[in-house]
Amino acid sequence: MTGTGPPVAWPAALARARLHVVSGKGGTGKTTVAAALALALATGGRRVLLVEVENRQGIAQVFDTAPLPYEERRIAVAPGGGEVRALAVDTEAALLEYFEMFYRLGVAGRTLRRMGAIEFATTLAPGLRDVLLTGKAKECVTRTESDGRPAYDAVVLDAPPTGRLVTFLDVTKAMADLAKVGPIHGQAEGVNQLIHSPLTAVHLVTLLSDLPVSETLDAVAELGRAQIGVGTVVVNRMREQWLPDRSLTAAAGGRVDAGRIRNGLQSAGIELAPHEIDGLVAETVEHAVAVAGETAALRRLDTEPDPPLPRLTLPEVLGGVDLGALYELAESMTAQGVWLEARR
Repeated sequence: MTGTGPPVAWPAALARARLHVVSGKGGTGKTTVAAALALALATGGRRVLLVEVENRQGIAQVFDTAPLPYEERRIAVAPGGGEVRALAVDTEAALLEYFEMFYRLGVAGRTLRRMGAIEFATTLAPGLRDVLLTGKAKECVTRTESDGRPAYDAVVLDAPPTGRLVTFLDVTKAMADLAKVGPIHGQAEGVNQLIHSPLTAVHLVTLLSDLPVSETLDAVAELGRAQIGVGTVVVNRMREQWLPDRSLTAAAGGRVDAGRIRNGLQSAGIELAPHEIDGLVAETVEHAVAVAGETAALRRLDTEPDPPLPRLTLPEVLGGVDLGALYELAESMTAQGVWLEARR
């Protein structure tokens, strides 16, 4: 498929980002993309943390490992000696950690949990939940080791879908009426500064069909209004084009010469029954129509955002994504220029 062409897939500024937020319309494969991105960023000896916040254990599923606890655990090694650690953030555990960190309410916090007060608080103030989740990611980004170096080269956050993305990230607005001062306010301000800085990049995952592309473009506009930087658009499950462009156009219009197909097969020593030839013709038309639609969707991604956004493309994986396929997707990202500066 061809298009006018986006800018460089992975600008140098993204190599310096430390929080990589991955989102997309439901069903586009954002968790798989987040996992592959973490592996790609860890290539060459980097240490990357992959964080999920939706209580789905999606990371454990794509890496085919046991459900993740609320602790950072190594789940994969990357080419060149890198490693990926993972963390499933639990809202209640994060709030208890928060109570202990800022209020020294260790035992009292656990009592509140038994009483159901934590669930009540996060239901009453949904913005508090987002502050806890993004705040944990921010703590991992800014944490340092004893020698002063960052604990992680980067943190990849598997974020909620695009429909809730800006609300999730723009925590200062959510907390404005809840806490004017104090630790909660300070926590929200710290998250806000990170999210709106060059250290954060939001990557949007899409498929090449109308609804995911439209939702991606809407998310780009919404992120722009919130002054949150977009990193790349990741086109997932990109279909391979089997036909040359001229034949594709004809086939998409239903113009396929069955006799020519039969003669070509016969010259290769292959004899098929008429109904099998008809099946090949139908499959060719179906493929051409799908590719033509994806080409139009790709053109929208190239022309509607102004300026055009960087774009990564990942191939369609037949038979489902297993661990081996995950490494192949990461390798594809690396080949398109994805890399990360080392900790300093």
